[in-house]
Amino acid sequence: MGFLYGKQDWKTFERGEENCWLMTNGLGGFSSLTVLGSMSRNDHAVLMSCQREEAPNRRYNMIHGLEETLTVGGRRIFLSSQEFAGTGKRQEGYRFLSRFSYEDYPRWNYLAEGVEVEKKILLLPGGNTVGIAYRIANRSGETAVFEVKPLLQFVPKGRQPQAGQVFVTDTQKRCICSEGKFLYYQTDGVFQALPARPCRELYYAYDACDGRGQTGWAWVNHSVSFSVEAGEVLTGELVYSTDGPVEATAAQIQERLTAYRQELTRQAGFAGETPRALVKAADQFVAYRASTGKQTILAGFPFFEDWGRDTMIAVAGCCLSTGQYERGREILGTFMQYVRRGLMPNLFPEGGREPQYNTADASLLFLLAVYGYFRRTGDLDFARECYPVMTDIVDWYRRGTDFGIRMDEDGLLLAGQGLDQVTWMDVRVGDILPTPRHGKPVEINAYWYNALRILEEWQERFGAPAGGEGTDYGKLADQVRESFREKFWNEKENCLKDVVSGEASDFQVRCNQIWAVAQPFSLLEEPKERAVVETVFRRLYTPLGLRTLDPADPQFHPVYGGELVKRDLAYHQGTVWMYPLGGYYLAYLKVNGFCAEAAAWVKEQLESVTAALREGCVGQLPEIYDGLEPVSSRGCFAQAWSVGELLRVYEALERGTEAVG
Repeated sequence: MGFLYGKQDWKTFERGEENCWLMTNGLGGFSSLTVLGSMSRNDHAVLMSCQREEAPNRRYNMIHGLEETLTVGGRRIFLSSQEFAGTGKRQEGYRFLSRFSYEDYPRWNYLAEGVEVEKKILLLPGGNTVGIAYRIANRSGETAVFEVKPLLQFVPKGRQPQAGQVFVTDTQKRCICSEGKFLYYQTDGVFQALPARPCRELYYAYDACDGRGQTGWAWVNHSVSFSVEAGEVLTGELVYSTDGPVEATAAQIQERLTAYRQELTRQAGFAGETPRALVKAADQFVAYRASTGKQTILAGFPFFEDWGRDTMIAVAGCCLSTGQYERGREILGTFMQYVRRGLMPNLFPEGGREPQYNTADASLLFLLAVYGYFRRTGDLDFARECYPVMTDIVDWYRRGTDFGIRMDEDGLLLAGQGLDQVTWMDVRVGDILPTPRHGKPVEINAYWYNALRILEEWQERFGAPAGGEGTDYGKLADQVRESFREKFWNEKENCLKDVVSGEASDFQVRCNQIWAVAQPFSLLEEPKERAVVETVFRRLYTPLGLRTLDPADPQFHPVYGGELVKRDLAYHQGTVWMYPLGGYYLAYLKVNGFCAEAAAWVKEQLESVTAALREGCVGQLPEIYDGLEPVSSRGCFAQAWSVGELLRVYEALERGTEAVG
């Protein structure tokens, strides 16, 4: 699926900055700007580098942006676009931008003064190498000179350059050095080293609206120019790399990038255009992790790292639904090695630090993901390898482990204590817990029940775990189901309580209950499952995600934005999250027996997802939307579990598979 934008999409500069694009390199590095080619965020970059030995979290903003000008007959105009704070000036190259397109890479077409300029930015898969290719057709009747000045930073992601920062250019080695970082270059244009000058007051509109730093700056220390005679068509390029001397041309990078992404869709085997586009989107979150020597899943761009909970949710759609079974097995096998006291790491260690284990759901989601992998592949060897870890997790949860996670006398799971937030609604603002879910959260107990049923099934296959007599998982699951039905049903609202703890907040209508229906093993009788699906639809459903809280609730926050405290207080208090939409559609299909009419309704609803791929980050799905009017994406502009969960729905629709972990 290609995405095409025209001048109607940037009637104003502000409208043009609403959308961006993203390419990732499988190491944690990426390339991303707005469709205008501007930087509306501090995190935007032509080349955000991440060396293999530091992957995926130590990123460096090497080339922040590009200043591009065209001179024809002494008339000099900007083709680049950028807003500057407090200066009253703005580069308005977007006025000459005819169209922008994106499929495997971004492409711009400009027309100015009788000169056509086509630009492509190309990121090498598996490397920190970016190619910038130009095609310039001069029909102006005069000589035209096209000049590029890269805006350099050479600083860790999120930082700003240093005052007095020194840049050293070695034209023999074709290398630029600053702050101990090296950027190699290759070009067929005229390279000219310049005295380093700062480019100040870059304005970041999308950081400003979130209360982040509004301005930044970069350095210019060289230019590359291309002279095009009247009637001539010239192709030129710049290639930059932090991996060493440049060894690939822009054309070679384009060929490798296109072939790589075409193979992803071939292997996934989806027929529809939208799921094929999501397969490519899913791949952008998979990255190599140096500390484990294995692959992992980054939760979202441009902000997030790889977290256990997000990975265990995203791996099913991003790896298993896409046919990337070896990749899924490697990710699950890596996380399995770090289980401690029954808990899966929520955050991997960096710089010698210990992993963080503050999550109640990651370990249970691991069991569901392994089960989903086995259901798709029949890989008995890996199932047998995982089985002792799975039984150990359940044993720790029964006996009790960290963060107040333990089984109560009724068989249900308790989780959370003090200021620890251990479900996905995990925001803490100082000593304030906006969503205090201590007690028995509904989705945690749904995962718990399914984990027990999985082990009941596998115990018949593999027997009791080594070193013990084993547990009667089926008997325990029966107890959990009985207790769940007794204690979680909310008769007044005809749905499930969010948390069982004796507090008034137990009765808030939240989206978490949908996962009690969407799992492969049912906790409720069919009429009550159907009631949950219908109540969630009436109270929480939007075509772009589920609200985290009923709008009628006095704690409902309709808008997500502003400084961090305001954002955190709204994060799970009504904000629309896209990833629960996958659970909703799978639950809807389930309670309707995957019938043709239900599938047709889901397909119709998914047209909104197809449209969403054009808004925000082109070809990606975001983290969240505002709770009342979900029209503009918020938070991370690309989110792994949003993409993964919708891919599971497309898998169910195309292949008739039931909802699995």
